[in-house]
Amino acid sequence: MPTGTNAALVMAGFMPLCTVSAQRLATKPFSFRLAYIFSYNLFQFCGHTWILANTVARFLMFGQDALADTFYSVGFVMSLCQLLSVLELFHIADGIEKARLLPRFIQVMEKNLLLIMIIMLEELQSKPVVCVQLFFWNVLDLLRYPHELLCIMEEPSIAMLWTRYTLWIPLYILTVIVEAATIYQALPYVEQTASQSCALNSTTAPNSHLPVVLALYLPVLTLGASLTVGQLLQERHHHLEKWNRKRK
Repeated sequence: MPTGTNAALVMAGFMPLCTVSAQRLATKPFSFRLAYIFSYNLFQFCGHTWILANTVARFLMFGQDALADTFYSVGFVMSLCQLLSVLELFHIADGIEKARLLPRFIQVMEKNLLLIMIIMLEELQSKPVVCVQLFFWNVLDLLRYPHELLCIMEEPSIAMLWTRYTLWIPLYILTVIVEAATIYQALPYVEQTASQSCALNSTTAPNSHLPVVLALYLPVLTLGASLTVGQLLQERHHHLEKWNRKRK
């Protein structure tokens, strides 16, 4: 079957992605780097699919009551996926993945730092904003990893290309806004932890500076997001222009 038809069937949901990947990879000589990056992206795709499906299913079954313990049910898998996402920086630096290093570095670090904060503040984990945060994070990743898989198989699709480099940008901006809201809601709990630490120690405790650091992180997050959006717009122009040249 023609390769373009395979890509169309994948997008329509009639042909499993693993079937197309097996057909495509079977025609290539074995490469450990290719097998590794394909397995990595497939693992991330499956992990984020499970997290999003679990989150949505729990909300549909239990309503707002599910928001209180959503993080407890998906937190481990989310932490594992985000921890492994650090490898993407090495993928780009090594040339396995074709992408810009700076925006990916900002995205990986801001998500991991915020996830560490959520893990440390148990009172914050039951807040609805955390559930919304997890939802947006997983939607972004589910828009990105299928595109990466199709690129590895050399089965690019204009629909996935548009989703990855056009729809992804406004969703990323919304995600950053939710991240800022999460940090804002975390400030009272951080201040409470800092005051308790100061009360237990006669000298100034390191935790006493955490509220200030967290407040200063908000403009840093805004600046980082602005740089990332600028880089993503450049990537979008480059990839769409490259696609248009291939179609001519």
